[in-house]
Amino acid sequence: MLDFKPKKKLGQSFLVNQNIARAEAVHGAGKIVIEMGPGLGVLTKELCKVAKKVIAVELDSDLYSRLGRELKSKKLKLINKDFFEATGEELELGNADIMIANIPYQLSSKTIEFLSSNSLPAVLCLQKEFVEHMLAKPGERSYSKLSVVAQLSFRLRKIMDVSRGNFNPVPKVDSSIVLIEPKRKIDKAALHILSALMEHKKKTVKNAIEDAAKELGISKEQAKAIAQEVSNSSARVFKLSPESLLSLAEEIGRIIEESNKAPESVAE
Repeated sequence: MLDFKPKKKLGQSFLVNQNIARAEAVHGAGKIVIEMGPGLGVLTKELCKVAKKVIAVELDSDLYSRLGRELKSKKLKLINKDFFEATGEELELGNADIMIANIPYQLSSKTIEFLSSNSLPAVLCLQKEFVEHMLAKPGERSYSKLSVVAQLSFRLRKIMDVSRGNFNPVPKVDSSIVLIEPKRKIDKAALHILSALMEHKKKTVKNAIEDAAKELGISKEQAKAIAQEVSNSSARVFKLSPESLLSLAEEIGRIIEESNKAPESVAE
């Protein structure tokens, strides 16, 4: 039984298995580690044993106070605020080596964006289904925009699955721990085009471009012309690899840019 009442609005579900915490913490040995949402400090305690420094950000004031009382480590820097409102200076992003955290499921996508923006490696415990989407291969049912963007942006490796019984309160789903290492940043324009195409992933590239005209900011006529010109026009979007989709998005972006630059014909 927990001696702390979890707050549902914060999505609190605490890891209670110390062995899993140790399996995560080993990736922070000798490093400066950022931890989002330390909660009851099960992982934090293990990190303080092996890391060079732990920067733990806890939104819940009650938990923050509790951690301050119970974890007396010179390696630990505790911050009481919303993680995404913490400054780069507070998080020591210039020196931090890795994020290791069991994050609230509802913050998964936002956390992945944070890691990409800051080129920060991570070991995260996430909802199992979310990790399956990240790792899905072309043609698979789980292959989605998340799969494409995650695999283009990061090198990914699933470390282990974690059953729901290792948390309290017990969540409705299982989790997985995944190693995330930054690979590249995707150009915003290409990312926008990728997103538009994956909204129509079951269609051929030709039809997806035509149907995504509004999202792409072009007319139906322009979309039809581009669809005739691009590579892989007859392939199904969801069967193309992340690299092929990125090349396609960049190709579409170039064509749109060139057509916007073309001088309008002047009437005699």
